[in-house]
Amino acid sequence: MCSEPAAPASMIRARGLRKSFGDFEAVRGIDVDVRRGEAFGFLGPNGAGKSSTMRMVAAVSPVSGGELRILGMDPAVDGPAIRSRLGVCPQEDTLDTELNVRDNLYIYGRYFGMPKKEVRERVDELLEFVQLTDKADAKVEDLSGGMKRRLTIARSLVNRPDLLLLDEPTTGLDPQARHVLWDRLFRLKQAGVTLVITTHYMDEAEQLCDRLVVMDKGVVAAEGSPLDLIREHSTREVAELRFGVAAEGGSHEAIAEKVADLGERVEVLPDRLLVYSADGEEVVAKTVERGLRPVATLVRRSTLEDVFLRLTGRTLVD
Repeated sequence: MCSEPAAPASMIRARGLRKSFGDFEAVRGIDVDVRRGEAFGFLGPNGAGKSSTMRMVAAVSPVSGGELRILGMDPAVDGPAIRSRLGVCPQEDTLDTELNVRDNLYIYGRYFGMPKKEVRERVDELLEFVQLTDKADAKVEDLSGGMKRRLTIARSLVNRPDLLLLDEPTTGLDPQARHVLWDRLFRLKQAGVTLVITTHYMDEAEQLCDRLVVMDKGVVAAEGSPLDLIREHSTREVAELRFGVAAEGGSHEAIAEKVADLGERVEVLPDRLLVYSADGEEVVAKTVERGLRPVATLVRRSTLEDVFLRLTGRTLVD
């Protein structure tokens, strides 16, 4: 009697993964492990290699070097088998605007060879899950941006995927629509679906991701849980100090020198100083004791955005 093969320890396992386009190397030898049932994030500025990595994981772009296993299979030889167990939510909605909401899901389900009765039942489940039951007969063009994103996610779930890939899932949505989507994604994770997410929203990564990698220039700059990354690469708090520079009689750089010893590091921005410290209130108090008078202060906890900007820089990348 044959037993079923054991589930892979990693849903995604990459070792020395590379992707080249001619002489340009977009992904330069990264190691990644995504565990079953977790939400894993890829963060990075434009050109960091996130999209190239995601396309290799989706088994639609060949690997240039290194080793990649998806669901324990090699995408070079098992591409169709891998894709049948993936759900993919692209950054841009690719819905069929000529069809209504229900038919967008039904026809997509039929692409996977699912029986008609099973597809109809699955469509009803998904419409309820993404809160679009009352829009089932509406045309796609009549939906709001948030509704379209929820429909796109529903479509990616038609085949009951083991692994769901989400590329910038909430870009362009208002805060209410983003939070509705976060709730749906959290429920999916609770149900055992493994999520892989790329996002430019640091608060989204903190909310959704159990672990993540920060990519920059095709390599992994850091890896860990959001909390671990903040602990490793930042401080507990940040004091933001805004000065009327003319009143202080000097530049921001000159003022920064006067408070440099109050934190682990000081960052000079055009409109304020950021002092990274374990106690932001103490930084503010000691700044005032030294005769400096900020026109405004803010003490906040360090965030993943502080980590991201420290690792990848503040320079705009086109």
